[in-house]
Amino acid sequence: MKKPRVFAALVPLLFLAACGSQQGAGPGAGTVTPGLPVEGTDWTIGAVTVDGARSAAPPGARVAFTEDGRARGNSGCNTFGAAVAVDGTTLTVAPSEVTEIGCPADLDRFETALLKAFDGRLKGELKGKALTLTSPDGRRVVELTAEPDAPLVGTTWTVDALLSGKTAASLPAGSEGKAKLTFGKDGRLTGSLGCNRVTAPARISGGTITLGAIATTRMICTGPQMDLETQLYEALDGPLGYRLDHRTLTVTDADGQGFTATAG
Repeated sequence: MKKPRVFAALVPLLFLAACGSQQGAGPGAGTVTPGLPVEGTDWTIGAVTVDGARSAAPPGARVAFTEDGRARGNSGCNTFGAAVAVDGTTLTVAPSEVTEIGCPADLDRFETALLKAFDGRLKGELKGKALTLTSPDGRRVVELTAEPDAPLVGTTWTVDALLSGKTAASLPAGSEGKAKLTFGKDGRLTGSLGCNRVTAPARISGGTITLGAIATTRMICTGPQMDLETQLYEALDGPLGYRLDHRTLTVTDADGQGFTATAG
């Protein structure tokens, strides 16, 4: 396993606004000029090319762009982030952090290629739902496909950040990907809070979710998973407000405690 690299908390927010004018000189500065319509879309990474070698992406590889000039994504193993400036159809990417989970050799090779390809000035070309980002010399290419909007009901939502008021925090280390929730067509919430299975009646009306009595299994898991479960259990108390943004779900209680989750 490699030595850990610095990882800043990555928070799912709104995506880059495709309007306004570019201000400032560096990645992440100002707003974006009209150009690539990346706002409100999550992108599946299909493949990357570095120096003529094309590598198909593993399941789960994706990237999204935030309104404050950031990109956040997953290589299929680790989570990564970058500062991004958009000017028309050109993106300037400055990678800045990546988690360092020990990956199998094939995933590690793809991740290395992705981080090389998703770097520097990249020209964007959009055809239908396919977006291709290419370096000026054509030696680095990232192939993306727009993912469809995810409905609240019937989607498996993977919790990826905890909320407290206007502050978002990353999950306890080691609990990433463990909490998954589904609002079923049968009017029930099912899934996992990080350790134990959970089920509860769920009534959805307008922008509010009202849960009935929550039932869970009683397994004892590792510290990080139990920490996450405790925080989520507390956040699910009482009527909950929710907001859908393409493939991101935000759930909060009356005190602003809650979580964000990504479809899939």
